[in-house]
Amino acid sequence: MAASDAVLSFMTKQSNLGGVVVNGIQSSPPHHSARLSIHSFMIKMANSKSFVPELPKLDLDLYLQNYVGRTRFDRLFLIGQSSAPLCVEALKAAVNEAKTGNDVNRYRDAWDAVRNVAPNDPEAQRDDAWIEQTEMANKAETARLEGELKGYRNNLIKESIRMGNEDLGKHFESIGKLSEATDAYTRMRQDVSTTKHIIDCGMHLANVSLHRRDYAMVLNNIGKITSVQNGDDEKSLQAYTRIASGIALLGLERFEDAAKQFLRTDFTVSPTEYNHIASPNDVAVYGGLLALATMDRKELQQNVLENQTFRTFLEHEPHIRKAISLFVNSRYSSCLSILEGSRADYLLDIYLQNHVPAIYSKIRTKCIVQYFVPFSCVTLECLDAAFAQPGTSIGSELVEMIRQNALKARIDAKNKLLVAVRPDARAVMQKEALQVAQSYEREAKERLRRISLAATGLDVVGGKKATPGLPSGSGLDEAWYDDSRQPPFQGTGLEMEG
Repeated sequence: MAASDAVLSFMTKQSNLGGVVVNGIQSSPPHHSARLSIHSFMIKMANSKSFVPELPKLDLDLYLQNYVGRTRFDRLFLIGQSSAPLCVEALKAAVNEAKTGNDVNRYRDAWDAVRNVAPNDPEAQRDDAWIEQTEMANKAETARLEGELKGYRNNLIKESIRMGNEDLGKHFESIGKLSEATDAYTRMRQDVSTTKHIIDCGMHLANVSLHRRDYAMVLNNIGKITSVQNGDDEKSLQAYTRIASGIALLGLERFEDAAKQFLRTDFTVSPTEYNHIASPNDVAVYGGLLALATMDRKELQQNVLENQTFRTFLEHEPHIRKAISLFVNSRYSSCLSILEGSRADYLLDIYLQNHVPAIYSKIRTKCIVQYFVPFSCVTLECLDAAFAQPGTSIGSELVEMIRQNALKARIDAKNKLLVAVRPDARAVMQKEALQVAQSYEREAKERLRRISLAATGLDVVGGKKATPGLPSGSGLDEAWYDDSRQPPFQGTGLEMEG
Protein backbone atom coordinates (compact mmCIF):
# COMPACT_ATOMS: atom_id res chain seq x y z
CA MET A 1 0.00 0.00 0.00
CA ALA A 2 1.35 3.38 -0.90
CA ALA A 3 2.53 5.58 1.93
CA SER A 4 0.43 8.66 2.63
CA ASP A 5 1.67 12.24 2.31
CA ALA A 6 1.55 12.54 6.10
CA VAL A 7 3.90 9.57 6.52
CA LEU A 8 6.29 10.93 3.89
CA SER A 9 6.34 14.32 5.60
CA PHE A 10 6.95 12.67 8.99
CA MET A 11 9.81 10.55 7.59
CA THR A 12 11.41 13.60 5.97
CA LYS A 13 11.27 15.40 9.30
CA GLN A 14 12.88 12.44 11.09
CA SER A 15 15.68 12.33 8.52
CA ASN A 16 16.30 16.06 8.88
CA LEU A 17 16.65 15.53 12.63
CA GLY A 18 19.37 12.92 12.00
CA GLY A 19 17.24 9.80 12.32
CA VAL A 20 17.52 6.67 10.18
CA VAL A 21 14.76 6.18 7.61
CA VAL A 22 14.06 2.70 6.22
CA ASN A 23 11.97 3.34 3.11
CA GLY A 24 10.44 0.29 1.42
CA ILE A 25 7.76 2.48 -0.18
CA GLN A 26 5.91 1.04 -3.15
CA SER A 27 7.58 2.45 -6.25
CA SER A 28 4.50 2.48 -8.51
CA PRO A 29 1.42 3.61 -6.56
CA PRO A 30 -1.87 3.54 -8.45
CA HIS A 31 -2.80 7.20 -8.00
CA HIS A 32 -1.00 9.97 -9.83
CA SER A 33 -0.96 12.27 -6.78
CA ALA A 34 0.56 9.57 -4.59
CA ARG A 35 3.14 8.86 -7.28
CA LEU A 36 4.14 12.52 -7.35
CA SER A 37 4.40 12.66 -3.54
CA ILE A 38 6.62 9.60 -3.39
CA HIS A 39 8.75 10.86 -6.29
CA SER A 40 9.26 14.15 -4.47
CA PHE A 41 10.10 12.28 -1.26
CA MET A 42 12.66 10.08 -3.04
CA ILE A 43 14.37 13.12 -4.56
CA LYS A 44 14.64 14.80 -1.17
CA MET A 45 16.01 11.67 0.49
CA ALA A 46 18.32 10.47 -2.27
CA ASN A 47 21.40 12.25 -0.91
CA SER A 48 20.67 11.50 2.74
CA LYS A 49 23.17 9.15 4.40
CA SER A 50 20.47 8.08 6.85
CA PHE A 51 18.13 6.87 4.11
CA VAL A 52 17.86 3.11 3.41
CA PRO A 53 15.64 2.11 0.45
CA GLU A 54 15.21 -1.58 1.34
CA LEU A 55 11.92 -2.99 2.59
CA PRO A 56 12.09 -4.48 6.12
CA LYS A 57 10.99 -8.11 6.50
CA LEU A 58 9.83 -7.55 10.08
CA ASP A 59 6.53 -9.07 11.26
CA LEU A 60 5.57 -6.64 14.01
CA ASP A 61 3.25 -8.97 15.95
CA LEU A 62 5.69 -11.90 16.01
CA TYR A 63 8.56 -9.54 16.82
CA LEU A 64 6.86 -8.07 19.89
CA GLN A 65 5.98 -11.47 21.35
CA ASN A 66 9.64 -11.90 22.28
CA TYR A 67 9.68 -8.97 24.74
CA VAL A 68 8.11 -7.73 27.96
CA GLY A 69 8.36 -4.49 29.89
CA ARG A 70 9.56 -1.07 28.80
CA THR A 71 11.57 -2.38 25.87
CA ARG A 72 8.34 -3.18 24.00
CA PHE A 73 7.41 0.51 23.77
CA ASP A 74 10.99 1.54 22.99
CA ARG A 75 11.15 -0.85 20.05
CA LEU A 76 7.70 0.06 18.73
CA PHE A 77 8.39 3.78 18.91
CA LEU A 78 11.76 3.44 17.17
CA ILE A 79 10.21 1.37 14.36
CA GLY A 80 7.45 3.97 14.00
CA GLN A 81 10.03 6.76 13.70
CA SER A 82 12.31 4.88 11.29
CA SER A 83 10.24 2.67 8.95
CA ALA A 84 7.90 4.21 6.38
CA PRO A 85 5.84 1.04 5.65
CA LEU A 86 5.52 0.13 9.35
CA CYS A 87 5.19 3.68 10.65
CA VAL A 88 1.43 3.91 11.25
CA GLU A 89 1.04 0.36 12.54
CA ALA A 90 3.99 0.67 14.95
CA LEU A 91 2.99 4.07 16.33
CA LYS A 92 -0.63 2.98 16.88
CA ALA A 93 0.67 -0.10 18.71
CA ALA A 94 2.97 2.18 20.73
CA VAL A 95 -0.03 4.28 21.82
CA ASN A 96 -1.87 1.17 23.01
CA GLU A 97 1.26 -0.16 24.70
CA ALA A 98 1.76 3.11 26.56
CA LYS A 99 -1.81 3.00 27.87
CA THR A 100 -1.19 -0.41 29.43
CA GLY A 101 1.37 1.22 31.74
CA ASN A 102 1.59 4.35 33.87
CA ASP A 103 4.09 6.46 31.90
CA VAL A 104 2.09 9.47 30.70
CA ASN A 105 5.03 11.06 28.88
CA ARG A 106 5.40 7.98 26.69
CA TYR A 107 1.73 8.16 25.75
CA ARG A 108 2.09 11.84 24.85
CA ASP A 109 5.13 11.14 22.63
CA ALA A 110 3.37 8.28 20.81
CA TRP A 111 0.12 10.24 20.44
CA ASP A 112 1.96 13.27 19.05
CA ALA A 113 3.60 11.06 16.40
CA VAL A 114 0.33 9.29 15.49
CA ARG A 115 -1.61 12.52 15.00
CA ASN A 116 1.04 13.58 12.44
CA VAL A 117 0.95 10.37 10.37
CA ALA A 118 -2.67 9.22 10.80
CA PRO A 119 -4.76 12.17 12.03
CA ASN A 120 -8.08 10.45 11.30
CA ASP A 121 -7.43 7.24 13.25
CA PRO A 122 -8.95 6.68 16.72
CA GLU A 123 -5.48 6.54 18.30
CA ALA A 124 -4.88 10.11 17.09
CA GLN A 125 -7.59 11.37 19.46
CA ARG A 126 -5.95 12.40 22.72
CA ASP A 127 -7.36 10.56 25.74
CA ASP A 128 -7.33 13.39 28.28
CA ALA A 129 -9.41 11.41 30.77
CA TRP A 130 -6.82 8.62 30.87
CA ILE A 131 -3.98 11.14 31.23
CA GLU A 132 -5.67 12.93 34.14
CA GLN A 133 -6.63 9.71 35.89
CA THR A 134 -3.15 8.19 35.49
CA GLU A 135 -1.35 11.33 36.67
CA MET A 136 -3.54 11.49 39.78
CA ALA A 137 -2.96 7.81 40.51
CA ASN A 138 0.80 8.23 40.04
CA LYS A 139 0.94 11.19 42.44
CA ALA A 140 -1.11 9.34 45.05
CA GLU A 141 1.09 6.23 44.79
CA THR A 142 4.28 8.33 45.01
CA ALA A 143 2.99 10.08 48.13
CA ARG A 144 1.98 6.76 49.71
CA LEU A 145 5.34 5.08 49.08
CA GLU A 146 7.32 8.11 50.25
CA GLY A 147 5.20 8.24 53.43
CA GLU A 148 5.80 4.55 54.13
CA LEU A 149 9.54 4.97 53.56
CA LYS A 150 9.63 7.90 55.96
CA GLY A 151 7.95 5.75 58.61
CA TYR A 152 10.48 2.94 58.06
CA ARG A 153 13.33 5.40 58.52
CA ASN A 154 11.87 6.67 61.76
CA ASN A 155 11.67 3.09 63.03
CA LEU A 156 15.28 2.39 61.91
CA ILE A 157 14.37 -1.04 60.44
CA LYS A 158 17.00 -1.70 57.77
CA GLU A 159 15.11 -4.41 55.90
CA SER A 160 11.95 -2.30 55.74
CA ILE A 161 13.98 0.71 54.55
CA ARG A 162 15.55 -1.43 51.81
CA MET A 163 12.17 -2.74 50.66
CA GLY A 164 10.69 0.76 50.79
CA ASN A 165 13.43 2.13 48.53
CA GLU A 166 13.00 -0.83 46.18
CA ASP A 167 9.24 -0.31 45.91
CA LEU A 168 9.74 3.42 45.34
CA GLY A 169 12.36 2.75 42.66
CA LYS A 170 10.05 0.30 40.84
CA HIS A 171 7.26 2.88 40.95
CA PHE A 172 9.46 5.65 39.54
CA GLU A 173 10.69 3.29 36.84
CA SER A 174 7.11 2.39 35.85
CA ILE A 175 6.09 6.05 35.48
CA GLY A 176 9.21 6.99 33.47
CA LYS A 177 11.15 8.92 36.13
CA LEU A 178 14.39 7.05 35.57
CA SER A 179 16.66 9.50 37.41
CA GLU A 180 14.52 9.24 40.55
CA ALA A 181 14.43 5.45 40.16
CA THR A 182 18.24 5.37 40.01
CA ASP A 183 18.45 7.45 43.19
CA ALA A 184 16.01 5.14 45.01
CA TYR A 185 17.87 1.98 43.96
CA THR A 186 21.18 3.58 44.96
CA ARG A 187 19.81 4.34 48.46
CA MET A 188 18.60 0.74 48.60
CA ARG A 189 22.24 -0.45 48.38
CA GLN A 190 23.01 1.11 51.79
CA ASP A 191 20.72 -1.36 53.56
CA VAL A 192 21.46 -4.64 51.77
CA SER A 193 22.32 -7.53 54.06
CA THR A 194 22.49 -10.65 51.87
CA THR A 195 23.98 -11.69 48.53
CA LYS A 196 20.52 -11.83 46.97
CA HIS A 197 19.89 -8.23 48.00
CA ILE A 198 23.14 -7.12 46.36
CA ILE A 199 22.22 -8.97 43.15
CA ASP A 200 18.67 -7.53 43.10
CA CYS A 201 20.00 -4.02 43.64
CA GLY A 202 22.59 -4.42 40.89
CA MET A 203 20.01 -5.76 38.43
CA HIS A 204 17.62 -2.87 39.13
CA LEU A 205 20.38 -0.32 38.53
CA ALA A 206 21.63 -2.14 35.41
CA ASN A 207 18.11 -2.22 33.92
CA VAL A 208 17.51 1.47 34.54
CA SER A 209 20.96 2.33 33.16
CA LEU A 210 20.16 0.38 29.99
CA HIS A 211 16.96 2.38 29.51
CA ARG A 212 18.94 5.59 30.05
CA ARG A 213 21.69 4.38 27.66
CA ASP A 214 24.27 4.87 30.42
CA TYR A 215 26.41 1.92 29.34
CA ALA A 216 29.34 2.60 31.67
CA MET A 217 27.00 2.30 34.67
CA VAL A 218 25.59 -0.93 33.24
CA LEU A 219 29.06 -2.49 33.20
CA ASN A 220 29.75 -1.16 36.68
CA ASN A 221 26.63 -2.75 38.16
CA ILE A 222 27.04 -6.02 36.24
CA GLY A 223 30.55 -6.24 37.67
CA LYS A 224 29.15 -5.95 41.19
CA ILE A 225 26.64 -8.71 40.46
CA THR A 226 29.23 -11.14 39.11
CA SER A 227 31.61 -10.46 42.01
CA VAL A 228 29.13 -11.85 44.58
CA GLN A 229 27.58 -14.70 42.59
CA ASN A 230 27.76 -18.18 44.08
CA GLY A 231 27.23 -21.54 42.43
CA ASP A 232 23.44 -21.50 42.74
CA ASP A 233 23.04 -18.00 41.32
CA GLU A 234 25.63 -18.24 38.57
CA LYS A 235 23.67 -20.31 36.05
CA SER A 236 20.38 -18.46 36.37
CA LEU A 237 22.04 -15.04 36.18
CA GLN A 238 24.72 -15.94 33.63
CA ALA A 239 22.54 -15.26 30.59
CA TYR A 240 21.33 -11.90 31.89
CA THR A 241 24.79 -10.65 32.89
CA ARG A 242 26.33 -11.76 29.58
CA ILE A 243 23.61 -10.15 27.45
CA ALA A 244 23.50 -6.91 29.46
CA SER A 245 27.31 -6.64 29.36
CA GLY A 246 27.30 -7.36 25.62
CA ILE A 247 24.72 -4.65 24.94
CA ALA A 248 26.68 -2.15 27.04
CA LEU A 249 29.96 -2.99 25.28
CA LEU A 250 28.17 -2.69 21.93
CA GLY A 251 26.93 0.75 22.95
CA LEU A 252 30.51 1.73 23.85
CA GLU A 253 31.67 0.41 20.42
CA ARG A 254 33.87 -2.26 22.00
CA PHE A 255 32.75 -4.75 19.38
CA GLU A 256 35.22 -7.57 20.04
CA ASP A 257 34.53 -7.66 23.79
CA ALA A 258 30.78 -7.51 23.13
CA ALA A 259 31.00 -10.44 20.70
CA LYS A 260 32.75 -12.58 23.32
CA GLN A 261 30.00 -11.88 25.85
CA PHE A 262 27.21 -12.90 23.47
CA LEU A 263 29.08 -16.02 22.33
CA ARG A 264 29.37 -17.21 25.95
CA THR A 265 25.66 -16.86 26.74
CA ASP A 266 24.07 -20.04 28.12
CA PHE A 267 21.21 -21.16 25.87
CA THR A 268 19.76 -23.46 28.56
CA VAL A 269 18.55 -20.45 30.57
CA SER A 270 14.91 -19.59 29.88
CA PRO A 271 14.40 -16.43 27.76
CA THR A 272 12.04 -15.15 30.47
CA GLU A 273 15.16 -14.33 32.52
CA TYR A 274 16.26 -11.66 30.04
CA ASN A 275 13.38 -10.91 27.63
CA HIS A 276 12.90 -7.49 29.24
CA ILE A 277 16.11 -6.40 27.46
CA ALA A 278 16.62 -8.81 24.52
CA SER A 279 15.45 -12.04 22.90
CA PRO A 280 17.30 -15.19 21.74
CA ASN A 281 17.05 -13.84 18.20
CA ASP A 282 18.82 -10.68 19.31
CA VAL A 283 21.62 -12.70 20.92
CA ALA A 284 22.14 -14.56 17.63
CA VAL A 285 22.16 -11.37 15.55
CA TYR A 286 24.37 -9.34 17.91
CA GLY A 287 26.84 -12.14 18.49
CA GLY A 288 26.97 -13.23 14.84
CA LEU A 289 27.44 -9.77 13.35
CA LEU A 290 30.03 -8.68 15.91
CA ALA A 291 31.96 -11.93 15.52
CA LEU A 292 32.00 -11.45 11.73
CA ALA A 293 33.27 -7.90 12.20
CA THR A 294 36.08 -8.71 14.64
CA MET A 295 37.22 -12.35 14.25
CA ASP A 296 39.24 -14.09 11.57
CA ARG A 297 38.12 -17.24 9.77
CA LYS A 298 39.79 -19.63 12.22
CA GLU A 299 38.23 -17.91 15.24
CA LEU A 300 34.81 -17.88 13.56
CA GLN A 301 35.06 -21.61 12.95
CA GLN A 302 36.09 -22.41 16.53
CA ASN A 303 34.12 -19.82 18.51
CA VAL A 304 30.92 -19.62 16.47
CA LEU A 305 30.26 -22.53 14.12
CA GLU A 306 31.75 -25.17 16.46
CA ASN A 307 30.40 -23.50 19.60
CA GLN A 308 27.55 -25.82 20.60
CA THR A 309 26.16 -23.26 23.06
CA PHE A 310 25.89 -20.45 20.52
CA ARG A 311 24.79 -22.68 17.63
CA THR A 312 21.47 -23.12 19.46
CA PHE A 313 20.95 -19.35 19.31
CA LEU A 314 21.92 -19.33 15.62
CA GLU A 315 19.02 -21.70 14.91
CA HIS A 316 16.73 -18.71 15.53
CA GLU A 317 18.53 -16.71 12.79
CA PRO A 318 19.71 -19.22 10.15
CA HIS A 319 20.75 -16.49 7.70
CA ILE A 320 23.38 -15.29 10.19
CA ARG A 321 24.80 -18.81 10.44
CA LYS A 322 24.79 -19.09 6.65
CA ALA A 323 26.59 -15.76 6.26
CA ILE A 324 29.31 -16.86 8.72
CA SER A 325 29.67 -20.22 6.95
CA LEU A 326 30.04 -18.48 3.60
CA PHE A 327 32.73 -16.18 4.99
CA VAL A 328 34.65 -19.12 6.48
CA ASN A 329 34.40 -20.89 3.10
CA SER A 330 35.74 -17.80 1.27
CA ARG A 331 32.47 -16.98 -0.51
CA TYR A 332 32.63 -13.32 0.40
CA SER A 333 30.24 -11.77 -2.11
CA SER A 334 27.47 -14.21 -1.12
CA CYS A 335 28.11 -13.44 2.56
CA LEU A 336 27.74 -9.70 1.95
CA SER A 337 24.63 -10.25 -0.16
CA ILE A 338 22.88 -12.10 2.70
CA LEU A 339 23.80 -9.39 5.18
CA GLU A 340 22.60 -6.61 2.88
CA GLY A 341 19.25 -8.35 2.62
CA SER A 342 18.76 -7.96 6.38
CA ARG A 343 20.24 -4.47 6.81
CA ALA A 344 16.80 -2.82 6.92
CA ASP A 345 15.68 -5.05 9.81
CA TYR A 346 18.85 -4.41 11.82
CA LEU A 347 18.39 -0.66 11.39
CA LEU A 348 15.10 -1.00 13.30
CA ASP A 349 16.80 -2.47 16.39
CA ILE A 350 17.19 -0.10 19.35
CA TYR A 351 20.73 -1.25 20.18
CA LEU A 352 22.07 -1.97 16.67
CA GLN A 353 20.74 1.00 14.71
CA ASN A 354 23.59 3.42 15.45
CA HIS A 355 26.27 0.79 14.84
CA VAL A 356 25.07 -0.99 11.68
CA PRO A 357 27.14 1.21 9.30
CA ALA A 358 30.35 0.67 11.31
CA ILE A 359 29.78 -3.09 11.72
CA TYR A 360 28.91 -3.60 8.04
CA SER A 361 31.92 -1.53 7.00
CA LYS A 362 34.25 -3.71 9.10
CA ILE A 363 32.78 -6.89 7.64
CA ARG A 364 33.02 -5.57 4.07
CA THR A 365 36.65 -4.50 4.61
CA LYS A 366 37.51 -7.96 5.95
CA CYS A 367 35.88 -9.62 2.95
CA ILE A 368 37.84 -7.51 0.46
CA VAL A 369 41.13 -8.06 2.30
CA GLN A 370 40.60 -11.82 2.57
CA TYR A 371 39.58 -12.03 -1.10
CA PHE A 372 42.87 -10.34 -2.07
CA VAL A 373 45.21 -12.34 0.22
CA PRO A 374 45.97 -15.28 -2.16
CA PHE A 375 46.86 -13.02 -5.11
CA SER A 376 49.80 -10.83 -6.04
CA CYS A 377 47.54 -8.70 -8.23
CA VAL A 378 43.85 -8.57 -9.13
CA THR A 379 42.10 -6.62 -11.85
CA LEU A 380 39.75 -3.89 -10.68
CA GLU A 381 37.15 -5.40 -12.99
CA CYS A 382 37.15 -8.63 -10.95
CA LEU A 383 36.83 -6.71 -7.69
CA ASP A 384 33.96 -4.66 -9.10
CA ALA A 385 32.18 -7.83 -10.20
CA ALA A 386 32.60 -9.38 -6.75
CA PHE A 387 31.89 -6.42 -4.45
CA ALA A 388 30.47 -3.40 -6.31
CA GLN A 389 26.87 -2.64 -7.17
CA PRO A 390 26.02 -2.97 -10.88
CA GLY A 391 27.34 0.02 -12.81
CA THR A 392 29.58 1.22 -9.97
CA SER A 393 33.22 0.78 -8.95
CA ILE A 394 34.93 0.20 -5.61
CA GLY A 395 38.02 2.17 -6.65
CA SER A 396 37.42 4.97 -4.14
CA GLU A 397 36.75 2.41 -1.41
CA LEU A 398 40.08 0.68 -2.17
CA VAL A 399 41.88 4.02 -2.00
CA GLU A 400 40.40 4.71 1.43
CA MET A 401 41.34 1.23 2.69
CA ILE A 402 44.93 1.71 1.50
CA ARG A 403 45.11 5.12 3.21
CA GLN A 404 43.89 3.61 6.47
CA ASN A 405 46.50 0.82 6.14
CA ALA A 406 43.74 -1.81 6.11
CA LEU A 407 44.86 -3.10 2.71
CA LYS A 408 48.54 -3.72 1.89
CA ALA A 409 48.39 -2.89 -1.79
CA ARG A 410 48.71 -0.18 -4.41
CA ILE A 411 46.53 0.67 -7.39
CA ASP A 412 47.96 0.54 -10.90
CA ALA A 413 45.66 3.06 -12.56
CA LYS A 414 47.13 2.53 -16.03
CA ASN A 415 46.59 -1.24 -16.17
CA LYS A 416 43.55 -1.21 -13.83
CA LEU A 417 45.18 -3.54 -11.31
CA LEU A 418 45.34 -3.84 -7.55
CA VAL A 419 48.90 -4.94 -6.78
CA ALA A 420 49.95 -6.45 -3.47
CA VAL A 421 52.72 -4.70 -1.58
CA ARG A 422 55.04 -7.41 -0.28
CA PRO A 423 57.54 -6.60 2.47
CA ASP A 424 61.23 -6.47 1.45
CA ALA A 425 62.65 -9.74 2.79
CA ARG A 426 66.19 -8.31 3.00
CA ALA A 427 65.02 -5.25 4.95
CA VAL A 428 63.03 -7.45 7.33
CA MET A 429 66.05 -9.69 7.90
CA GLN A 430 68.33 -6.71 8.55
CA LYS A 431 65.84 -5.20 11.00
CA GLU A 432 65.58 -8.46 12.94
CA ALA A 433 69.39 -8.83 13.01
CA LEU A 434 69.78 -5.31 14.41
CA GLN A 435 67.17 -6.03 17.09
CA VAL A 436 69.02 -9.21 18.14
CA ALA A 437 72.33 -7.33 18.27
CA GLN A 438 70.86 -4.52 20.38
CA SER A 439 69.29 -7.03 22.75
CA TYR A 440 72.63 -8.87 23.13
CA GLU A 441 74.44 -5.59 23.76
CA ARG A 442 71.98 -4.56 26.48
CA GLU A 443 72.29 -7.91 28.23
CA ALA A 444 76.11 -7.88 28.02
CA LYS A 445 76.29 -4.37 29.54
CA GLU A 446 73.98 -5.41 32.36
CA ARG A 447 76.02 -8.49 33.16
CA LEU A 448 79.26 -6.50 33.19
CA ARG A 449 77.80 -3.87 35.52
CA ARG A 450 76.50 -6.48 37.92
CA ILE A 451 79.89 -8.24 37.91
CA SER A 452 81.56 -4.91 38.71
CA LEU A 453 79.11 -4.23 41.55
CA ALA A 454 79.70 -7.66 43.04
CA ALA A 455 83.50 -7.22 42.76
CA THR A 456 83.38 -3.91 44.71
CA GLY A 457 81.11 -5.29 47.42
CA LEU A 458 78.04 -3.24 46.48
CA ASP A 459 74.48 -4.51 46.55
CA VAL A 460 71.44 -3.35 44.52
CA VAL A 461 68.42 -2.54 46.71
CA GLY A 462 65.03 -3.20 45.04
CA GLY A 463 66.56 -3.90 41.65
CA LYS A 464 64.42 -5.59 38.98
CA LYS A 465 65.07 -9.25 38.35
CA ALA A 466 64.80 -10.97 35.02
CA THR A 467 61.93 -13.45 34.83
CA PRO A 468 63.03 -16.96 33.85
CA GLY A 469 61.86 -18.03 30.42
CA LEU A 470 61.47 -14.50 29.00
CA PRO A 471 63.67 -13.24 26.16
CA SER A 472 67.03 -11.92 27.24
CA GLY A 473 66.94 -8.35 28.48
CA SER A 474 63.14 -8.30 28.81
CA GLY A 475 63.17 -8.13 32.59
CA LEU A 476 66.02 -5.64 33.00
CA ASP A 477 65.83 -2.18 34.47
CA GLU A 478 66.32 0.23 31.58
CA ALA A 479 68.20 2.64 33.88
CA TRP A 480 71.17 0.25 34.10
CA TYR A 481 71.98 0.16 30.40
CA ASP A 482 70.99 3.70 29.41
CA ASP A 483 74.35 5.35 28.81
CA SER A 484 72.80 8.83 28.86
CA ARG A 485 72.10 8.52 32.61
CA GLN A 486 74.52 9.12 35.46
CA PRO A 487 76.83 6.27 36.50
CA PRO A 488 75.09 3.80 38.80
CA PHE A 489 77.52 4.49 41.65
CA GLN A 490 76.10 8.02 41.96
CA GLY A 491 72.46 6.83 42.20
CA THR A 492 70.29 6.28 45.25
CA GLY A 493 69.77 2.53 45.01
CA LEU A 494 73.20 1.38 46.35
CA GLU A 495 74.47 0.52 49.81
CA MET A 496 78.02 -0.25 50.97
CA GLU A 497 78.39 -3.59 52.72
CA GLY A 498 80.51 -3.75 55.87
